[in-house]
Formats: sequence, structure tokens, C-alpha cells
Amino acid sequence: MYAPIPYLAAPASLRRFRLCTGIAAVVSLLLVSSAGQGLAATSSIAALKRMSLEELMQQQVLLVSRTAEPVGQSASAIQAIPAEVIRRSGSTRLPEALRLATNLAVSQVDSSRWAVSARGFNSILANKLLVMIDGRTVYSPLFAGVFWDSQDVMLEDVDRIEVVSGPGGALWGANAVNGVIDVRTKSARDTQGLLVTAGGGSGLERLGSVRYGGALSPNAHYRVYGKFAGREGNLRASGTEGDDDWRQSQAGFRVDWDFAGLNQLTLSGDLYEMDLPYGAGDATSRGGNLNGRWSRSLSPSSGVQLEFYYDRAQRNQPGEYNDRLDTYDLDFQHRFTLGRRHAIVWGAGYRRMEDDFQSGRIIILPQRQTLETLNAFVQDSIILVPDRLQLTVGGKAERNRYTGSEAQPSVRLAWRPSGRQTYWAAVSRAVRTPSRLDRDRFFPRQIAGSPNFDSEVLVAWEMGARLQPHDRISLTLAPFFHDYEGIRSVEFAGPGATLPLELGNGQMAESYGVELTAHYEVNESWRLHAGLTELRVNIEPEPESRDRSFGALESVDSERYASLRTSWQISADWDAWANLRYASAITNRFAGVPAYLELDARIGWSPSPRWEISVTGQNLLNAHHAEYGDPTMRHQVERRIFGMLQWSF
Repeated sequence: MYAPIPYLAAPASLRRFRLCTGIAAVVSLLLVSSAGQGLAATSSIAALKRMSLEELMQQQVLLVSRTAEPVGQSASAIQAIPAEVIRRSGSTRLPEALRLATNLAVSQVDSSRWAVSARGFNSILANKLLVMIDGRTVYSPLFAGVFWDSQDVMLEDVDRIEVVSGPGGALWGANAVNGVIDVRTKSARDTQGLLVTAGGGSGLERLGSVRYGGALSPNAHYRVYGKFAGREGNLRASGTEGDDDWRQSQAGFRVDWDFAGLNQLTLSGDLYEMDLPYGAGDATSRGGNLNGRWSRSLSPSSGVQLEFYYDRAQRNQPGEYNDRLDTYDLDFQHRFTLGRRHAIVWGAGYRRMEDDFQSGRIIILPQRQTLETLNAFVQDSIILVPDRLQLTVGGKAERNRYTGSEAQPSVRLAWRPSGRQTYWAAVSRAVRTPSRLDRDRFFPRQIAGSPNFDSEVLVAWEMGARLQPHDRISLTLAPFFHDYEGIRSVEFAGPGATLPLELGNGQMAESYGVELTAHYEVNESWRLHAGLTELRVNIEPEPESRDRSFGALESVDSERYASLRTSWQISADWDAWANLRYASAITNRFAGVPAYLELDARIGWSPSPRWEISVTGQNLLNAHHAEYGDPTMRHQVERRIFGMLQWSF
């Protein structure tokens, strides 16, 4: 089997979608000829700006409180990856860009699949990390996680990636257990003109994109884009071909209206299709989404926001299953102040997921299931001592089909003795609600789901400090202790029995560790960024449980991972970037992986403000190495060197 949770497909040919992408490219070029004379096209390369450390600390983030606040004052283990850092890294896929967040564990499984988590419980089926793209949850109720092969964006359009390690259920709901990721794209106003990129090299067969942005009126701007990528497969540990090469096409648009700064409206959408080999045929993953967001400012300290999205994802793996998921989501929030000491944000939401699972070797019954979730949240940030001490209390209540009502409260205390120091402590409760595999999988000869499978529950204790001891130095330290109950287990029917097996909530766990990040601006041209995470995860069965895996199926983690990256503006035309990363050995008895040390590097040249040429090398220290998987079947991550050309007008 190619994947534990297989790739799913659509019967339509990938050629049709590539045709759509080609049409988007032609339309973009036609728009240039017809509207380009009336637009002041801004070069995206010329507009790129090196942010100082002070500007980085003042960068606005939304994940911690659902309202914009400077990352340097956020009382949470949050990291914000700005567009400049993403560009300099040479990342071509979203999971590659996530390696830049040092509070994440990112392992490449093969050419297209990734395992991404925060604070432990990493695996290809990781289910304790909430991921959003512009507020749209990219979540599969099939296994309560993310199909990373299908989640991609045009990285040139990303404004920042926000990453919070630690629970976020009090604001963002179920499955925001160990962390939350939100990918925020730029306004259409900031992506005007034409941008064309093309590249290729070893491992990366081809990569290209075209994007055009224009103005519909003085207060309305738009962009359209199309992109494609193809990558060769990796070798297996045995030296045989891995048969994991893939091709993907994607197209989309965004329109932004701004009415005197009081009302803002955004409408966006994407279509994608991915093709990869499986057995005697091809597996495909395709889908699309439509997103709308309206916000209105009522005063400098209050406002409302309404968001809606529709998402369709269809995946087919011949002989395994064919799954179609339609998601409808509506979310409202209101922020306001009460007196001089209370900043309140509250809201409510509704989500409907219609899942049609056509079984093959993997059987889920019933075939069609509608999952509805209602939620409401409130959070109050209380100023105890002005500009010094703040208490934040809040929580979210949700009602779902499987477990009924769930409560996720949080209490957080922040102390800011000066503008350059923030200390915090927090205690939170978060839950991971059951997936369809947990509840509805029918497989009496192997592992079946259980109608009694309940939510996994986390109580998290956190502390942290964010310091700027010097104009050029910033430090963040975040120790944590997580206590879990009801972790998924594999239960035998009785003593000495081998079959049948059924999923249960028979394991408990503790994890603890510390996350450390440091940023040093050596001078205006040279910067260093370091990250270190120490992590320990202990999982054991409850006294009444018959599970004897001790969490080997739930947690595939290194105990230590570290990185050191440098960014150097060599001259006005040349820049260089490198990232040295280390992961200690994974000692999981089913998927042990040796420790590895790797280096990624990029050098870029801009002969004019409209052109940029770059060469990127990934995994330069080893011809190949493993990051994940069964030693007998896993794929090797290979060295890759490729070039990129970017032109803007």
C-alpha cells in the first residue's frame, strides 16, 4: 500500500485542469495588453523590503487573540514567518516553508507527503494541529488531520505564516490541541502587475506560475493566477524506485474592496488537481474552494467580521476508496471594549461537512455521513495594571455529532515590565474530536472503529518569556507540560486474543519540553536565527486497557530538533540564505529513523528591479537520508539543486 490513508482520486482527466490553468495564463497575458497601460504596476521584487528586528517584533498577528497585535507583545509561543523570509528560503511548497517555523516538527515522508506537528504526536496521520489558509480550515474529518499533498498556495502571494505551538481551542475550536497554523495571503492591492516564475532542476522537473493583478476601480483590486509543478520520485531505502513522482496544477483569484477603510470585502477561490501513480493506474486528488470575508470597523476599538467558505475535496485511490467531501462554514465575530479595562471578542459559527465515502479495501459505514458543528466563543482581556499586567480568560463551546458538547476554556496571565519584555503563564483545555476512521471504520479482520470512541482531552500548562535585551537581539523561551487523557488505543477483544481489534481511548500521555528561539541582527546586511526544541513524550495504557503499543502508532517524534539559519544581503543585487537543521533519532519501534543533519541554501541575483535569478540547494550534506517511515519501506529524501527565474512588470 502506498499510503496508510491512501490518496484519493477523481475520475476526470488531469489534462482538463491543466487546460484551465493554461487559460488562466492566457487571460493574464491578455489583461496585460488591455489594462496594463492604465495601471501603475509595482515590481514585487523591487517592493521587497528587509524588515529590521524592530519591525519584525511589531509585525501584526491574529492567531493569539483573534485581533491584530504585535508579535513581540503576544503572550504566546507564536512565530510569524514574513514574506521576505519565505522568498529567501527558496521554498517551493507550503510544507517546505513551514520548516522555517522552529516550533514545528516537519518531516518529509516521500516526494509529496509530509508529517507536520507541534509539541509531539507527529505522524503522517497527525491529528492535533489545526491548519488554516486565510481562515479556511484545511481539515479532513476522515482522520482529523491534513492531506499536505493537496494544500498549496502561490508562495509569492503569502504575506506571512503564523504558527502557535500549544493549544488554541479556546478561540479556534476542536483539534487545535498542540498548535495552530494560519497562512495569510496578501491583499490584491499589494500584488498589482504581472509576475512570472519558472524553474527546474534535479528532483524538481518543472515549476512555473503566472499571476496578474489589476484595479477594477480606485477601491477595488483583483489578481488571478495559475501554477503547475512536477517532481520526480525518491528512492526507497532498498535502492529501488519509490514510484512517488507527482504533477499538480492550480489556479485561483482574489478580489478586495475597501470602502473608506470602514468596510472591507474579500472574495477568493482556488481550483487544484494532483496526479500521482498508484498500482496499475493513477491516483488523483482534486478540489476547489470559494471564500468570502466582510469586515466593518465600528470605531478604533470595535468591529465586526463575517466569513464564509465552501470547500470541495475529492480523492480517489484505485482499489482503496473514493471520497468526496463538501464543507460549508460560516463564522461571525465581534470585538469591542467595555470601560477602560476590558477588551472583549466573541463570536459564533456553524460548519456542515457532507462526506461521501465509497469504500474499497478500506470500509467506512455508513457511506454517507453529514457532520454538523455549532460553536460559540468569548474572550475577555482584562487590564489589571495599565501597560503592565493583563489577564485573559475565555473559552469555546462546541457541539458535534459524535460526542455532543465540548468545552475548551483558557486562562492566561501576561506581565510586561517594559516594552521589550513579555512574560506569560497559561492553563488551557483542548480536545481532539473523533474522526470517521475512529468511529465508522468497518474492518473486523484488522482494526475497526468504535461507536464509543470519545474525544481525546489535553490540559496544558505553559510559561514563556519574550525578551529584547538589545536593539539587535531577541529571545523567546517557552517551557510547557501537557497532560492527555483518552489517547487513541488499539484494544484486543480479550486476554491472549489477536482478533478482532477495535479503537478505543485506552491510553494516557504526558509530554513536556522547552522551545527556544533567538534572532540576532549582526548588521543591516547579515542576520542569524536559531531554534531549539527539547521534547519528551510518554504514552502508556490505562490500567484497564489491553493496548501494548505504548503510543508507537500515535507518536513518531524526535526528542530534539534544532536549526540555525543565516540571511546575508551581499550587495544591492546579490543575497544569500542558508539553513542548517538537525533532528535527533526517532526511536519508535515501528518507524525508527536515524538522526540527521542537513543544509539548505540559496543564492539570488537581481540584475534589475524586475528580474531575479536564484539557485537553491536542498539536503546538501547527504546524497539521501530518511526522515520518516518503516525502515523496510520508507523513502529517502534526496539532494536537490534547482534554479528559478522570476520576472515582474
